[in-house]
Parts: sequence; structure tokens; C-alpha cells
Amino acid sequence: MSLAPGAVTSATVSVAQATAKKKSPKGRGSFLLKRLGFYLAAAWAAITLNFVIPRLMPGDPSAAIIDQLERVSGQALAPATLQSIQGLFGNPQENLFEQYLGYLGQLARFDLGVSIVNFPVPVSDLVAAGLPWTLLLVGTTTIAAFVIGTALGVAAGWRAGSRFDTIVTPLVTFVSSVPYFWIALLAVWFFGFILGWFPLGGGYDPNLPVGVNIPFLLSTLQYGALPAATIVFSAFGGWMLGMRNMTVTTVGEDYVLLAQAKGLSPARVRWRYAARNAMLPQFTGFAMALGGVVGGALLTEIVFSYPGIGYLLFSALQKRDYPVMQGVFLLVTLAVLLANLIADSVYATLDPRVREGS
Repeated sequence: MSLAPGAVTSATVSVAQATAKKKSPKGRGSFLLKRLGFYLAAAWAAITLNFVIPRLMPGDPSAAIIDQLERVSGQALAPATLQSIQGLFGNPQENLFEQYLGYLGQLARFDLGVSIVNFPVPVSDLVAAGLPWTLLLVGTTTIAAFVIGTALGVAAGWRAGSRFDTIVTPLVTFVSSVPYFWIALLAVWFFGFILGWFPLGGGYDPNLPVGVNIPFLLSTLQYGALPAATIVFSAFGGWMLGMRNMTVTTVGEDYVLLAQAKGLSPARVRWRYAARNAMLPQFTGFAMALGGVVGGALLTEIVFSYPGIGYLLFSALQKRDYPVMQGVFLLVTLAVLLANLIADSVYATLDPRVREGS
């Protein structure tokens, strides 16, 4: 008995759809495993480079740092401190492979060595003290700039050539081209020095006791408001321009035109069809921005003397505090890799073409 051509086609499509449904979770899992393996290899490479680079310095870096620490402190270092520094920068009496194993063991214990300038404070304590400030300021402003810029980009791209687009887009382009340090310095001069609305620098009022209490929290908000505003003001333009251009491209796609022809509401077509697909490339940049949050907004923290990771790295560079520089570089590298792994996972879930193409 023969089947009609339409029946054959329907049966074929049904089988293909069932097969795709069965293979989809497996494809997503395979893609994520591959990406996880890649990022683990990249993390291992970053850790290894962080181990090798100090040992490429001429002479014995650990001996030079120990000598500098003893001159600063005026006394011999404790055996535990010597062991920590030699484990980080190398003991000339040990085999290089044994040093590498010891270095990995230190990292497993979150031991990043001892700061030269702030001896005998461990680097991990300095990083732990600056990291919450950076996450609070840069993390919040990065998300705010992304949300504001993306929403304005959808509005401008959905009606390209409208009055809103012709006025806002050139202004945002101009603002995005202005160097950030100039905006930050201008904000400090006008709002801090001339008007006196905000403090000129710092993260909180030094006269208040540090703790979870209302006066201290209000102080942190007052000191962080101006840096946060400058970051959002200078960063949202890039998100808006990128989203605007992607939305203009997406509006002309067949699935958007079909949704409009079906009589769906303009808001639903705009956000569920056009914006949802135009937003996919934004996630890559957003992941990089989130990874960079751990490194802090270096210029922001320098201009405003904000006590975050960026200002800690700047101080370490000025004073040649190699253990602190090494610890911050490693932390930032691992944070960027983790953020990209999360972005790949989200991207593969939102767009099946990514995992099937791999």
C-alpha cells in the first residue's frame, strides 16, 4: 500500500522533529562540556604563566623581595613568611617541578603570598578588602549601563530615522567618543569642587566606624554616587549603539514581518521577536564586561581614590609590589574566563544554532 506524497512529507517532518527533540539536550551538554574543557585549559595556562613569568626575571626574585622586606621591617622574616615568598617566586634549592607543585598547593589554599609594601599583610587579605568595593560599584554600574543602553538601543532601532533616533543617537555617539578620564575629572571638578555636592575622593567617611550600620551605608552611597554616575554615563552609549544597529538589522527579518502580518501587538513584536534576537550578540560583550568587573574600573578608582581592586593594582604598580600585582592579575584572568563560560552557557541555551554549529 502506498502513501500519498503529503503523508510521506508529514511523516518525515514528524520523525525529524522527534529526532531533533531527542538530540537537543545531548547537543547542548556536548557543547557545554567542550567549552568547559577549553576554559579549564585556559585557566591552567593562565596559572602556569603566572608561575613562570616571575622566574624569568634575572637573578633570584624571592631573594630580592626577601631582602627588600627585611630592610623595610628592620628584622628577619619569620620562617612561614620565607616559605610563602619562596613558594610564590621560587626557592633556588628546589626543582622547578617541585616549585610548580608547591605553587599549585598555595593557590588551592588561597595563599597568594605576602605584600611587600604592607608587610606582613597577606595578598589575599588585601584582595578580600578591595573586592567588595569593586563588585558593589563596578558590578552595579555595569548592569545598569547595559540595561539602560539596551533599552534605548531597541527604542532607537525599532523606529530608525524617527525624531528620537535622529536626536539621541548622534548625542550618544559624541558622548561615547569623549575619553572617560576627562568626564570623571570634569565631574569631580564641577560636582565635587565647585558645587560641593559630593566628596572629592574615597569610598566612605573616614570619621565613621566601618560596619553594617545606617550612617556608614549612607556614607558609602554618598561617596559612590558620583563615580557610579560617571561610569554609567560613559558606558551606556556603547551598549545603545550596538543594540540599535542590531535592532535595525533584525526588524527587516522574515520572522518579524510575519509576526506583524499575524496582527501581534507592536510591543510584543518589538520585544519578543526583534529585541530578543538582536540582543544575542550583546551577551558576548556583557560577559566580557562582567569579567572585567573584578579588575575594577581602573581610571574610575584612580580619579576618585576609590578603595577597590583597580586602585589596589595601581598602588602596587607604583610601589612595585610584585606579589599584589601577581595576585590581582591572576584573579582578573580567572574572573574573565568564568564570566565567558557562563555567557557561553546562556548563549547556547538561547540560540540552538550555536551548539548545533559546533
